[in-house]
Amino acid sequence: ALDGWGVCVVHGNGPQVGDELTRNEAARRLVQPLPLGVLVAETAGWIGYMLQQSLQNALAAARVRRDVVTVVTQTLVDRYDPALGRPTKPIGHALTEAEVARLREANRAVGRDGAGNWRRMTASPVPLGVVELAVVRTLVEQGTIVVAAGGGGPPVYDDPLLGLEGVDAVVDKDRVAAILASQLGADVLMILTNVDAVFEGWGTPAARPVP
Repeated sequence: ALDGWGVCVVHGNGPQVGDELTRNEAARRLVQPLPLGVLVAETAGWIGYMLQQSLQNALAAARVRRDVVTVVTQTLVDRYDPALGRPTKPIGHALTEAEVARLREANRAVGRDGAGNWRRMTASPVPLGVVELAVVRTLVEQGTIVVAAGGGGPPVYDDPLLGLEGVDAVVDKDRVAAILASQLGADVLMILTNVDAVFEGWGTPAARPVP
């Protein structure tokens, strides 16, 4: 940002959207639960707000005048993607054995994540594109730092009669970041993570860092 680079930030929301889903289910006798896609949009909004404010403060401290904005973007998927019938994407925090038993009793999908922890699972269709690409491109080209595709963005499909319709699933944010970078013609795609390296065979005894 200090050197005038165009910047678009994509963030995850796995633990947060899982928490929101739990809150929805806990309060379902008091208020109507929201679809998972809506919870993705919700967390994209408030996590984006926090990132946006932090960037604004950091830029102000560095005396750099650049606008920062969060755009809740929709991610286009195939409504017939077979992945929609297979809950394989971890959301929420690591679960105890008691929590796993409770979720299974409630007929909720659970499984092991790449680190071997029990997590709640949901469907994750393959992303095809970002619906608001033109808006993001315009903002980036005019020098605005954009937070977009938060949590992979709420997944939608294009219905021939109804137009865009939401899907009760989540999309992998790294895949969406790669698609958005390609669509924007980005020079650099930087993935920041808290693991030591990119691993081949992650979550298995044969895991090894990719050189």
